Amino acid sequence: MRDGDFELVTLRSGARAVRHCGHGEVMHPAGGPWIEANRLYVEQSQLAARLTESPSRTVCIFDIGLGAATNAVAALTCAQQLGGSIDLHSFEIDLSPLRLALRDPEGFPFLVPFHDAAQALIQHGEWSGPGGRWRLHHGDLLTCLPHAPRNAELIFFDPFSPEHNPQLWTPDTFARVRSCCRSDGDGGHLFTYSAATPMRVSLLLGGFFVGAGISTGNKRETTVGATKQSALVAPLGARWLARWQRSSARAPIGESSLLPEREAEVLGHPQFQFQADTQPD
Repeated sequence: MRDGDFELVTLRSGARAVRHCGHGEVMHPAGGPWIEANRLYVEQSQLAARLTESPSRTVCIFDIGLGAATNAVAALTCAQQLGGSIDLHSFEIDLSPLRLALRDPEGFPFLVPFHDAAQALIQHGEWSGPGGRWRLHHGDLLTCLPHAPRNAELIFFDPFSPEHNPQLWTPDTFARVRSCCRSDGDGGHLFTYSAATPMRVSLLLGGFFVGAGISTGNKRETTVGATKQSALVAPLGARWLARWQRSSARAPIGESSLLPEREAEVLGHPQFQFQADTQPD
């Protein structure tokens, strides 16, 4: 099946996924959408613990790159199972992947319990029910962010890769995302599948503290960003900084070369001023 620029494909694992017909990038290629959504975003963010530690508190989640709604539904499923509540904000410019997935219930069985919720999201822009409230910000991310709340606790950052969607991985974009994070508690946490050096530089320049995330599929590690360094389990340290200084890919996404002032920003980032390096080579 095909809808606009997207089509459904079957991965080697047998899982169904959505692929962009133009550049060929597949959404959640590492073991299948449901496995990656839960491991990389829901489990790594410790959503279950956040919901159970303070049952009366609503956890605000930004789902950047709704796609086929796999990450969103994984979060809603977790909240429903635990009787918790999330305030879920999904950002997406093209709803074709979600429409495709909803037309293939056998390939996307995890969407079946949320079929009506997803249809309400498409038609009305929001849904409320067991697990919390789900709202859609339909359009360009940078246009939508000013209208989003300023208390994001978890950010599932899952747009197409920097190669095919570079404008969403720049320091400016990350700075705007960071401005929407909560300032109390342990701040905001961003999780993404990319571990590329230019992307991590963009995160640092966007005001985040940056650490290594879990492995998933064929990726040895992913990336975690946080507004407070104390929230990182494995912060990048002196050895990462030394490798970056030797790298041929030192500039952030969206900039062809590393300007002297950008280099000074990275070297002067608070993350590298006082922390002891504990990262392996």
